[in-house]
Amino acid sequence: MCHSTDSRPPALDNPGEVAEEGLLELTSADGTTFSAFRAIPAAPNGVNIVILPDIRGTHPYYQALANRFAQAGYTVAAIDYYGRTAGPGLRDENFEWKPLLPQVKSEEVAADVAAAAEYLTQFNTGPVFTVGFCFGGGQSWRMSATDLGVTGSIGFYGLPRLVEDVVDDISAPLLLLLAGEDVATSQDEFQAFAGKLDAAGKDYDLHVYEGAPHSFFDATYDQWQEACDDAWARMVTFIETHSAKVPA
Repeated sequence: MCHSTDSRPPALDNPGEVAEEGLLELTSADGTTFSAFRAIPAAPNGVNIVILPDIRGTHPYYQALANRFAQAGYTVAAIDYYGRTAGPGLRDENFEWKPLLPQVKSEEVAADVAAAAEYLTQFNTGPVFTVGFCFGGGQSWRMSATDLGVTGSIGFYGLPRLVEDVVDDISAPLLLLLAGEDVATSQDEFQAFAGKLDAAGKDYDLHVYEGAPHSFFDATYDQWQEACDDAWARMVTFIETHSAKVPA
């Protein structure tokens, strides 16, 4: 489990207004109807973000995270992975994801991200970034190797094994925000992944939060507040830096 049932993302110091938020249903290219949670800022900054959750899909943590990003001016949709197996819907603590996760295919995740990005660009025609966590972190990095045209891909404590087979195809920069005491992935695996990115000449930024546990980006972890603040700042810098490179 990536987060406890009552976990929530860190709050912002000076949150802006959110104009719209709530569950919606989107349709992927293969005709699948799946759930997403949208959050539309009152004062958009021109950047779109697709959130790729952990194994639980559209859990309340990711609904709250979409809201946090919208408070910062980003136009956001957090997608769910289980439209093809469980149908659309929000995922609470009673959702049985374990038998369904092995059926999630990366190419279907990419199709759903594309549908979410298309939805967001109705509000903003600006760049699209992906931000993922754990399982979603690996899938987010993988989006940089697709033809979706993402401007950058961010992953918190992601799973390198989900993207190692497409390293040569990566075309967008990556941000890797890693837990020093991650129980899902060893530091050796992360370093091996970084070595493959180096060998392929890929653009990436990697930061390890020494001593931090898997899923440290959590408001309930008081001792990791500094790490949370730093991770947020690194995300904002990454997004601003690479957005500035996109032709107007």
